[in-house]
Amino acid sequence: MSYDTVPPAHTRSGAAQTAVVIGGGLAGTTAALELADAGVRVTLLEGRPRLGGLAFSFPRGELTVDNGQHVYLRCCTAYRWFLDRVQGAELAPLQRRLDVPVLDVGNPRGPRLGRLRRNALPVPLHLAAGLAAYPHLSLAERAGVGRAALALRGLDLGDSALDDIDFASWLARHGQSERTIQALWDLVGVATLNATAPHASLALAAKVFKTGLLSEPGAADIGWAHVPLGELHDTLARKALDSAGVRTELRSKADSLSRADDGTWTVGTGGETITADAVVLAVPQKETHGLLPDKALDEPDLLLEIGYAPILNVHVVYDRKVLRQPFFAALGTPVQWVFDRTEASGLTGGGQYLALSQSDAWGEIDEPVATLRRRYLPELERLLPAARGAAVRDFFVTRERTATFAPTPGTGRLRPGPRTRAPGLYLAGAWTDTGWPATMESAVRSGLGAAAAALSVLGRPYELPPLEAA
Repeated sequence: MSYDTVPPAHTRSGAAQTAVVIGGGLAGTTAALELADAGVRVTLLEGRPRLGGLAFSFPRGELTVDNGQHVYLRCCTAYRWFLDRVQGAELAPLQRRLDVPVLDVGNPRGPRLGRLRRNALPVPLHLAAGLAAYPHLSLAERAGVGRAALALRGLDLGDSALDDIDFASWLARHGQSERTIQALWDLVGVATLNATAPHASLALAAKVFKTGLLSEPGAADIGWAHVPLGELHDTLARKALDSAGVRTELRSKADSLSRADDGTWTVGTGGETITADAVVLAVPQKETHGLLPDKALDEPDLLLEIGYAPILNVHVVYDRKVLRQPFFAALGTPVQWVFDRTEASGLTGGGQYLALSQSDAWGEIDEPVATLRRRYLPELERLLPAARGAAVRDFFVTRERTATFAPTPGTGRLRPGPRTRAPGLYLAGAWTDTGWPATMESAVRSGLGAAAAALSVLGRPYELPPLEAA
């Protein structure tokens, strides 16, 4: 079929305006809400028994456990819009000001605590005092960070050539030592990009650092859910979808997608066939590739070249309190970031539940639990003296082998936008071309973009939420 010769069904007189959204993660939920709010009749299909995609919760005994620790920044204006839309903003508050404890246990003089902080001064002075007091870098290294930050701030994010350069090479050219990359750039970059500097596109790294650290004084203030993620991304999201009139079908996996000669779309689920005027595919890239009709993209196999990167989460429940901070980052140890999830998980009885978020976990994602236990419990005792003698009530791991797309140099040219060559078919997902790495922010932005593209063809009045101000 040549899509150039068949008009969309919804452009013809009397056509109903209906849509099917395939995928109930943040991207799909966002697209469904926006389409429904604009007056389109929407059916949302999700193959799992829950919404939320890869940011979800599950029960384990008395606990409600997140599959992984997810955070967002004040500059993540699309995700903040999503929280407001599902009435969950108060359940995932932001820090008043950026403050990240960083504990270095690799220091030859013994463990040393530093902090990455900001003040209320204008950019870039908001970070100057905190950087000047950061003990994990020498005076010369701290001065070098300032020079590199100014150079980073001057990069044009619209320059496609940045995508072909790896972040480590750029940092080296701007005087950043291996220690500086480890103790600062990768400390932030691995957590946000899910890759170390040598394996990260400069375009995506620049997006993270320019937007988060060099745009507005408060842009990098950290927020995280103080309740299980499922309460936000499943329970409240489902309530919002119901209120918007969206028909949500869980345990309903789309297995076929085709376009009729009259321009209507047909989605098959194995148990039902649904006809609609527009379809939003909001599933991972390989699943999208499998559902795409012929000639919907000029080069559909490029989707299969977008790699994946894993995240490992280590969960430890102690019989007593061993950490007095809500979270911290670590140096000189395999441990990356540690969060206190005691209250959010519902743990009672005086114990404490810590979640270790291990990004870029290629070397550990398939390690046996016993091996990870032998590795990480002694490391926690090095980091937290109070853990030395505390009994471990529970130890378990969660693994997301395809947690994010791999942000390697050259990935930008592989990421499609929301529109396809097939009228009425749109793409969404954190892996699509949003300009952001694979974050909750990227997922929501992709859903907004897909909805906007669909509504522009449907002829529905639509205005994107004001997202740019941090």
